[in-house]
Amino acid sequence: MSNMVPPRRLRASDADRDAVLQVLQQAHVEGRLSVEELGERQDEALKARYTDQFDELVDDLPAGGHLVAGGSFAVAQGPDAPLPATGEADRTTFTVMSARDVDIEPGTRHYVNFAWWGGDNIDLTRAMGPGVVVTLELHAIMAGHDIYVPEGVRVVDECTAIMAGNNIDRQARGDGSNGAVILKGFLWWAGHDIKLGSSRRG
Repeated sequence: MSNMVPPRRLRASDADRDAVLQVLQQAHVEGRLSVEELGERQDEALKARYTDQFDELVDDLPAGGHLVAGGSFAVAQGPDAPLPATGEADRTTFTVMSARDVDIEPGTRHYVNFAWWGGDNIDLTRAMGPGVVVTLELHAIMAGHDIYVPEGVRVVDECTAIMAGNNIDRQARGDGSNGAVILKGFLWWAGHDIKLGSSRRG
C-alpha cells in the first residue's frame, strides 16, 4: 500500500492570473503568439481555478517557463518586467452623485473606484500599449463610468451584475494587440460604457 500523498493543488489568485496575462501579452508583442492564440490563452487563464492550469498556457514561453519552473506565478522582476502600479491603485476613490475626468497614467496596472448615482470619464488612452494589462475594479450602484480605450485594446468583462451590465461599443472591441483591460467589480442597476477614443477634448 502506497503512502504517497498526492500533490496539493493551489487555488489561483488574481495576482497569479495577472502575472500569466502579462506573460501572454509580452509573448504577443515579441511575435511568439498570434492574436488568435493570445485571445484563446487569455480566456483560459481567466477561467483557471488552480495554478497548475496555467502550466500549459505559458510553459512554451521564455518568461512563462521561468514561472512554471519556480512554482510561483509572481511576476518576475527584470528589464522587461511590467511597470508597477502608480499611486492610483494605492487607494479607493469614490464618485457620489458627481462626475469627474480621470486620466489613467502610464504604468498604472490597477485602479479602484466606487460610484453611487454618478460616474467618471476614465481615459485609458495614455496608459495602454502592447503587452500592457490594466485592471479596473469598478463597483457601481445606480451609476456607471464612461471608459475610453485606444484601438487594439481587448476588453475582458468579469463584473458581477444584478439588473445591470456593461456596454462595450463594437468599435472598442480590439484584438489585444495594444494591451488588455480587465473589468471587475459589483454592479447593481448600473453599468459602464466602454468607448473607442479619448475623453479629452481639443
